[in-house]
Amino acid sequence: MGGGPNKETLVFIFQEDEPKQVTDRIRKDFPYIEVIYHKLGKPQQGKLMGGIPYAFDQIPDSLWQKATILVTLGSLPSDPKLAPNLKLIHLLSAGVDHFLKHPIFTDTDIPVTTSSGIHGPAISEWVLMTTLNLAKNYNIMHDNQKQHKWDSKSTGLMNRSDWLGKTVGVCGYGSIGRQVARVFSAMGSNVHAYTSSPRDTPASRRDTGYVIPNTGDPEGAIPNAWYSGSDKTGLHTFLASGLDMLLVSVPLTDSTRGLFGQEEMDVLYRASMEKAKARSAVVDEDNDEPRLPDSQGCILLNIARGAIVQTDALISALKAGKLQGAALDVTDPEPLPEDSELWDLPNAIITPHASGLFKEYIERGFDILAENLRRREKGERLVNEINRKKGYRSASS
Repeated sequence: MGGGPNKETLVFIFQEDEPKQVTDRIRKDFPYIEVIYHKLGKPQQGKLMGGIPYAFDQIPDSLWQKATILVTLGSLPSDPKLAPNLKLIHLLSAGVDHFLKHPIFTDTDIPVTTSSGIHGPAISEWVLMTTLNLAKNYNIMHDNQKQHKWDSKSTGLMNRSDWLGKTVGVCGYGSIGRQVARVFSAMGSNVHAYTSSPRDTPASRRDTGYVIPNTGDPEGAIPNAWYSGSDKTGLHTFLASGLDMLLVSVPLTDSTRGLFGQEEMDVLYRASMEKAKARSAVVDEDNDEPRLPDSQGCILLNIARGAIVQTDALISALKAGKLQGAALDVTDPEPLPEDSELWDLPNAIITPHASGLFKEYIERGFDILAENLRRREKGERLVNEINRKKGYRSASS
């Protein structure tokens, strides 16, 4: 007589009502898995995980003891001994920086997989929306609409340009960066990719993580140029390559914390000045430090983690006109304090860590889980498994 997979208990912890269409699908497709759903209560004041409330202390010990598979956004047992049967953790987030020092990561070898790969379509649309908003000075037209004011002259319509031939820099060419590259490449932009390790062979450029069909750049074929390096020299060479937009999409690690400071803003500024001069644009030489013409300079967007960009350096660059603008879905600190200068800068867009949220989020996160459950049955390598030494899945380095 043939045997099937051993009985498993999947504990799903989330803050909303149970998504029955998702959990029922797991029950149907994997009948040997018992699914237990636990809804979190109200989060403790001030506790955030990537801008989303979480709590560690609302889970009964008995639930941890039952779990062989854990699906969660931010809840982990405080001590691995509380979950002696745990064999797999699937996170509904892409990043794991908040948990790298948790005993589950430091003291066990329990496989941890993420939902990296599901955010690309939603975040790339946010990137497109905010980039065009800044590049087209849409805030001026929006204000005019609210005032019932038809003004086709003072808004500088003819000073704007489209993204044909512009250069988009993607710092961290993971699933999100690849989808942004796909979108802007379709608009006629050039794409410069930057990764910490060299990608000088076709095999090294492939995305080995989870890829939604018809999205991203699975083969790594889109970039017109590919830069790499784990030091300032490699990064600055990338930043000096004439970028009109820079997307920060690297994971937060010890090596990327504070990666973009005053020095990096100056590199972007000098490259923008050279580009403006090459375009025969008029540069204001009257000040001690020349300013870029209107609608010139690089637009910086951060959808990764706020601590990767030094806030003071960013504010200084925006106020001095060294950047055309910035769109931030993450900030440091986060949430952004009410008295932060960033709120009122005319060339800054702030959103509350929401670029990657969308209606199908849980369903797509469970698509990755289902794929990994099938792989476990066959003894195959898991998709999106975290490399504990790096602190992220290797394909997004």
